[in-house]
Amino acid sequence: MRRYRPTAIPGSEITPESSYFGRRDILRMAAAGGFALAAPSLALSASQTELQFTPGGYDPKEEITPEADATSYNNFYEFGTGKADPAANSGDFKPRPWSIKVDGLVNKPAEFDLDALMALGLEERIYRMRCVEAWSMVIPWIGVSLASLIEKVEPQGSAKYVAFETVVRPAEMPGQSGIFQPLNWPYVEGLRLDEARHPLTILSMGMYGKTLPNQNGAPVRLVTPWKYGFKGIKSIVRITLTEEQPASTWNQIAPGEYGFYANVNPAVDHPRWSQATENRVGGGGFFGSNDRPTLPFNGYGDEVASLYAGMDLKANF
Repeated sequence: MRRYRPTAIPGSEITPESSYFGRRDILRMAAAGGFALAAPSLALSASQTELQFTPGGYDPKEEITPEADATSYNNFYEFGTGKADPAANSGDFKPRPWSIKVDGLVNKPAEFDLDALMALGLEERIYRMRCVEAWSMVIPWIGVSLASLIEKVEPQGSAKYVAFETVVRPAEMPGQSGIFQPLNWPYVEGLRLDEARHPLTILSMGMYGKTLPNQNGAPVRLVTPWKYGFKGIKSIVRITLTEEQPASTWNQIAPGEYGFYANVNPAVDHPRWSQATENRVGGGGFFGSNDRPTLPFNGYGDEVASLYAGMDLKANF
């Protein structure tokens, strides 16, 4: 099993957890009081800006993964196949200006720029994230309900699924250029329409109080916390409502290893990684171990298990 190894980033460059939580408290008070405050400044990359948001009411009350780990240990094959490649190779990517086309089986197809998406109401959602490679994090995402965007375009009665497509820019995304490509581009993903409309599902545009860094899927990515991380398609440019189940990139490449649903399930192992336990990135544990049991639906079963009532989750993995 592939194990998480700490980054070589010195502690002096990691945003102190106390500073992050202090900023969250100030924003929470500002939202509750209906007035604006100038939040303490955090270090920003050239492409990032601070965000104003309201608490979304989701918080597992677990230790949040240090920002330096969450932004330096990533899977984003458009920038390379190594965990450090996205942070190292995404500096030339330009996340603005940006827009997402929403079309297919809808009455009002439209294109939304970032301002229009943020106007749907930015919330902070602190979610567990579980990778199929058996490592996990706890991340304070900032985003909008995907359901609120879907309602804007008025789905037709025949729509049953939602397809997502990422951007293709080989000049800015070095993982998309060269003779030997690890994946087919564009990266595509899909959800059932009821999964896409579920209150837990968000389009994230930020994390740790700021806009998404390039290596984490700037400027817009999908977050479905009860599914494995590879369902979280990044740098989305198109969302299409369909009647047929859409393709998903990893399912196309290895259907025996990566199911369409990809719900976190400790009872269904991946051929290379047991799903019974997970290794939490960052934080501490006994004798330096961060291993812990994996929870069905990543701990969100009370909210989402009813979506799959009557389904064989070993066959529909």
